[in-house]
Amino acid sequence: MEKEIKLKNNGFPHLFLGLILTFSPLSLIVLPKWPFGVITLVLCLAGLIWLMGLFIITLNQTRVLIFFGKYKGTVKTDGFYWLNPFYTKKRVSLRGRNLETEIIKVNDEQGNPVLISSVVVWKIVDTYKAVFDIEASVIRDPSSGVKKENWEDSYQRFVKIQSEAALRNIAQKYPYDDVEEGADHITLRSGVEKINEDLEEEIRNRVSIAGIEVQEARISNLSYAPEIAAVMLQRQQAQAIITARKKIVEGSVGIVEMALQALEEKVEISQDQKATLVGNLLVVLSSEVNTTPVINTN
Repeated sequence: MEKEIKLKNNGFPHLFLGLILTFSPLSLIVLPKWPFGVITLVLCLAGLIWLMGLFIITLNQTRVLIFFGKYKGTVKTDGFYWLNPFYTKKRVSLRGRNLETEIIKVNDEQGNPVLISSVVVWKIVDTYKAVFDIEASVIRDPSSGVKKENWEDSYQRFVKIQSEAALRNIAQKYPYDDVEEGADHITLRSGVEKINEDLEEEIRNRVSIAGIEVQEARISNLSYAPEIAAVMLQRQQAQAIITARKKIVEGSVGIVEMALQALEEKVEISQDQKATLVGNLLVVLSSEVNTTPVINTN
């Protein structure tokens, strides 16, 4: 568990003392005897080690203190400090960061392949978990060849992998779009707010083990995979045409009802005439092209 430490060791007096010890060999100009030379070299070495205990913490930056493998605490207050040089001081940033996942292909609830990606805003809130509960990646310095830990890359890779896994899981729970008109279930297209909430909760649960908090997660890209995009476009166009035709028919029926009611109030017509009139009116009103009425002279 994270333990915050409040340091009171101002670094400036220790900086002054370390500089005096480091440049103590300059006193040989006044006292050039050999015993003083050995003493000043020892003092110079002690001064260099002393200066290694100085460190600076800026806003939203921390230092995790480890003393010979044992966790001692975390310093979060910004300032200039001095601490035992034999402490290991790991830098951990508490600043918010953005991550955009790659566009991945996944099957939705109906088995249709879709392309989807997300944007995640996250930050570290527990430095203990961030340092001790995930493995740091190791990189080699090209100039010196020395291997060193790269914690920032480790955090980015961890959040990226977990975000993509959560995105796949969420996308498989919902259909891309309504197959049938009038369906009221949530889809990836229509239920954006609900999908984003579920995605944020899913990622939060996955990365909490590393002391990471997800502040926002949302889908940034959503489309059908190229192999079915054309077919799905035809289906959407067909649904649009059917919906439009339904509206036209509903309007035509209403107009015919009003026409019959108006005619019955003024003239008396038979059932056969009504049927003929209804048929002609529906043809004229529902047709996509201009129609020519036919007058029966019999």
